Amino acid sequence: MGQEINRRKTEHIRLCLTENVEGVNKTTGLEGISFIHNALPEVNFADIKLHTQFLDKPIQAPFLVSSMTGGSELATQINVNLAKAAEEKGWAIALGSTRALLESDAHEDSFLIRKHAPSVPLIANLGAVQLNYGYGVLECQRIVDLTEADSLVLHLNSLQEVVQDGGDLNFDRLLPKIEEICRNVHVPIGAKEVGFGIDGTVAEKLYNAGIAYIDVAGAGGTSWSQVEKLRTEDPLREAAAEAFNGWGIPTKDCIVSVRSHLPDTPIIASGGMKTGLDAAKAITIGAEIIGFARQLLQAATESSAAVVRTMEQIELELKMTMFGIGVRSLEQLKNTNRVTIMGKSLLEEPGI
Repeated sequence: MGQEINRRKTEHIRLCLTENVEGVNKTTGLEGISFIHNALPEVNFADIKLHTQFLDKPIQAPFLVSSMTGGSELATQINVNLAKAAEEKGWAIALGSTRALLESDAHEDSFLIRKHAPSVPLIANLGAVQLNYGYGVLECQRIVDLTEADSLVLHLNSLQEVVQDGGDLNFDRLLPKIEEICRNVHVPIGAKEVGFGIDGTVAEKLYNAGIAYIDVAGAGGTSWSQVEKLRTEDPLREAAAEAFNGWGIPTKDCIVSVRSHLPDTPIIASGGMKTGLDAAKAITIGAEIIGFARQLLQAATESSAAVVRTMEQIELELKMTMFGIGVRSLEQLKNTNRVTIMGKSLLEEPGI
């Protein structure tokens, strides 16, 4: 079991670093949003603030190091670098699937990163489908206890499991089991996709089952059916996966749909997020926290300092956006009218 997990996780990282694993002709949809430049911002750039809260903890920027990896030697190096950088910059951080932590002693340090990130929100992670394969409240609580996590996110990855060799395919009657986890595990439980998106109807079902926040993980970034297509040894699944290279709900559409169904539930926007400008767009349409994954991955193979530099660029891009439209706070950004969505301006100009 340990060797198979090590091999799979290492291959996932290698493919995400070296291959084109994004969906074909599929974007986040954020290119349809633009800001209206304010030539007279009347803001001191030094006064622009990015701090907020997540999982009842302060963070210095509305950013999350999204779930990526764990369970291999390379994953240990990556997660330690990410954790150190997250602590330095005050970002939340999420682990890759922690199933391996309970099923193998190998590379447990890739998951036990709290010592490197003692103060920031830390999210453990498990595939929701494992609730149909013997996992329950005890196992989920054990994961939380071992990782010292502030939350557990259950990831939904149905199409990835179909293409993955040996994938777990029984997604039947998961919602009542998710509800049991929400009711009995002693931290907030979130739900996320892995790159195909969550819409408002599904999000509402999850919320009614007790899910505390939704990470939409929309289309426009890494496509895990394409990653697994490159790994599978089954030519039938490899060929079938090609038909799904444009599958998924764009991240923008996910945010808008979830927000329309759940006006007050925290939304994490992930899936193809590359810049602080992307983050600003997502915030204006309803997201609270922005998740970055592959944008940080290359730097994380190098050093925590390299990750910090990438984080600082993303933060600067968000601040530049806010300066460019003349807002000082995330709350003002969320409520700005200096934005155009699909060609429709929210800015009302008298006399026009």
